[in-house]
Amino acid sequence: MITIHELRRKFIEFFKTKNHVEISGKSLIPENDPSVLFTTAGMHPLVPYLLGEAHPAGKRLVDYQKCIRTGDIEDVGDESHLTFFEMLGNWSLGDYFKEESIAFSWEFLVSPRWLALDPAKISVTVFAGDENAPQDEVSAQAWRRLGVPEDRIAYLPASDNWWATGPTGPCGPDTEIFYWTGRGLPPPGSNKGSDPKNWMEIWNNVFMEFNRVDGKTLLRLPAQNVDTGMGLERTVAMLQGRRSVYETEAFTPILRSLEKLSGKTYGAPGNDPELDRSFRIIADHVRTATFILGDPKAVLPSNVGAGYVLRRIIRRAVRHGRKLGIEGAFLSGPAGGIVENYAGPYPELMENRERILSELKREEEKFLETLQKGEHEFDKMLPNLLKNPQRVMSGRLAFKLYDTYGFPIELTEELAAENGLKVNRQEFDEAYKKHQELSRAGSEQMFKGGLADHSEVSTRYHTATHLLHKALRIVLGDHVAQKGSNINTERVRFDFSHPAPMTKEEIAKVEAIVNEQIHRDLPVTMEMMSLEEAKASGAIALFGEKYEAVVKVYSIGDFSKEVCGGPHVERTGSLGRFRIQKEQSSSAGVRRIYGILE
Repeated sequence: MITIHELRRKFIEFFKTKNHVEISGKSLIPENDPSVLFTTAGMHPLVPYLLGEAHPAGKRLVDYQKCIRTGDIEDVGDESHLTFFEMLGNWSLGDYFKEESIAFSWEFLVSPRWLALDPAKISVTVFAGDENAPQDEVSAQAWRRLGVPEDRIAYLPASDNWWATGPTGPCGPDTEIFYWTGRGLPPPGSNKGSDPKNWMEIWNNVFMEFNRVDGKTLLRLPAQNVDTGMGLERTVAMLQGRRSVYETEAFTPILRSLEKLSGKTYGAPGNDPELDRSFRIIADHVRTATFILGDPKAVLPSNVGAGYVLRRIIRRAVRHGRKLGIEGAFLSGPAGGIVENYAGPYPELMENRERILSELKREEEKFLETLQKGEHEFDKMLPNLLKNPQRVMSGRLAFKLYDTYGFPIELTEELAAENGLKVNRQEFDEAYKKHQELSRAGSEQMFKGGLADHSEVSTRYHTATHLLHKALRIVLGDHVAQKGSNINTERVRFDFSHPAPMTKEEIAKVEAIVNEQIHRDLPVTMEMMSLEEAKASGAIALFGEKYEAVVKVYSIGDFSKEVCGGPHVERTGSLGRFRIQKEQSSSAGVRRIYGILE
């Protein structure tokens, strides 16, 4: 029976036999992509190359990438939804296209040397065509030539089989591959289109064929790319014949650990479904938190951005721990097991083990204090609540406890019941729904999951960060190292290591140095070389970043030299004037600068 670690290894090995170069998966915290808080898909780190940059490793690539999606966090706890997952992917950057990509997928799935799946249990979908683009007969014909019967090929609309970066930009049809999960063999005529409940998606091959100029205009791209994605956990669950991803070795050690802590058994006959759901939520959330805290660019729990997502999943895990009867801080135990299980493919987890465990414990203890405060506030409300002849606590008051103190509605209902009260849950749900809509409206742009904005403005800001980085090292010292950046079309945010606030004089000096280099109109050039050669040449490389054997080195005249994927302007004179708006603390030993180009 194939395991998660074996499938990951086999996938990489297979595509190496097809002349693909293995590249390193990147951080969960995306660089220079304001559209998302986390890396949400395997294609995110390859954005510049999908849009035309030359990749130092060539045109055929293969990798495994850690990803996080939080848009459907409330669904986590069912049999399949996860916040953290791994994506296996192979890539063609202007090399092969539909026929070869489909043939590679088929061989990996059915060949006795690789996964040896039963061809009779495979069905596929292809784009049916619409007023904007024709039916994808090339893909359909490729599947027929491999022996896929006509009744196993479903033609589906753009909502199912068209991939796009957004309203404009690269896009194209995709072909999705499904495996039969029903009993025996699938009956004639059964496929994803006619019988969706019995087919599980295992692979998606995206063909970036067009550039969408506007709602009605598609232009064929000069370099046509292939971007594939195979969800590791779901595919292994299917290969092992499991009903759920939580029955695979990605989760069973975590669940066993929770059983010991709680004294309850996951999946036991007669279990309340909500009990098993709590087990699954904790298992998913502690795994996600472990990978976020173990990332080289780790964020810490906070009330904004990615830090807020981390805080939310830790606190949600703690709350469901209480439902299992687990008191006090407990997440460090299962987290330690996760670190050991994944230390092979992700050595950064072991390197950052102490940070993972200490931050989990700190956040748990902080939340337990929050719960105590919430209980205290409830006790203050209780005398007035008991005067209510209907013995009902308004949903408005329950929502205040939730919104102000982070006190979960389930705990409010428990306390109310202990005192002979009921909570107006409908009123609470209405207030909560309104809160969620407002929150979602504010964060939609942060979770749209499209390609990063590689407009001319963003490219200018990207180049400006190189000038800023070098200027900071000149003024403050060589201990300065970039700790992260975030770019949108309006400003750059740059984090760097430095133990103290900058003085007004230091800020002015840095600003002056950057603008001097802009005024000099320096050329921006790129060379490809080995990482060792790059470091020997004096190029700065980010600490903790995973680099390929061959890297791009961007030089800005005689001023700066950094390992970077790009993109950049051709000369600094096109940047305009740089101004530092604000300098502040980001975290312990890390400062943050906000700057604009005028």
